[in-house]
Amino acid sequence: MREILGRRLQRLRDRLRSLCSAARFPGSRAADGRTPTTRTPATHAPATRTPTTRTPAKRTPTTRTPANRTPVTRTPTLVDAALTCATAWQWPVLPGVGRSGADSARCACPDPDCVVPGAHPFDPGLLAASTDARMVAWWWARRPSAPVLLATGGSAPCAVSLPAVAAARAVVRLDAQGMRLGPIVASPTRWSLLVAPYSLERLGELLYSKDHVNSSLRFHGEGGYLLLPPSAASGGGQVHWEREPVAGSDGLWLPEVEDVVHALVEASSGAPGGGSRLAY
Repeated sequence: MREILGRRLQRLRDRLRSLCSAARFPGSRAADGRTPTTRTPATHAPATRTPTTRTPAKRTPTTRTPANRTPVTRTPTLVDAALTCATAWQWPVLPGVGRSGADSARCACPDPDCVVPGAHPFDPGLLAASTDARMVAWWWARRPSAPVLLATGGSAPCAVSLPAVAAARAVVRLDAQGMRLGPIVASPTRWSLLVAPYSLERLGELLYSKDHVNSSLRFHGEGGYLLLPPSAASGGGQVHWEREPVAGSDGLWLPEVEDVVHALVEASSGAPGGGSRLAY
């Protein structure tokens, strides 16, 4: 019995050794002659995803070309012109009486035979002329179609006026002679050459020194007035600047009345028949 147990015990030991050897050396054969298979775990490479780059679609910017429109030049209103005269140039202005009636043909003053319909002061009177912007704005807010009047003389410009046709020719001749002129106000019938302020005494001495001054010349001095653009002219049409005022470093430049009168009298001589070129 002991021998049998000893043999079985020896077999168990041999079997145990074989198992231990197989565990240490995977390529060796077991006691039963079979080579144990070693399972190598499968290596799964991680799936590499190529990122898809989305290229945004190119959008061609649409350029909106505005329709061809002719630029509109804004015409200054009467209140704009009045405020410019009063504030920028310090010229005292006031509204003219204007016209009335269904067809705006007659003067708004009480005189039915008014010779300058609409183009003269009435209410307010000439002495009310002002450079105050609030006063000027208030006047034209009440009467937006009132013509613009300049109260001449004092510290304001004065003027010498003559018939439109004669004035246009005289200005061309004076320009050719190199004479410097100031602003010129033009209506369909007369042109007014603005000059520096002068007194009535100074004007009297000037006219007395001349042998002849054509009666077509008119003088707008102290106590007078002048219709300014863009007012309606008394005889129809509209007043405009033939030469606009140009401000320099010393303000608006104006020629002296003596220089203008001398030049006009000289330019008027030599008309056919011994007359004056300023008569027409």
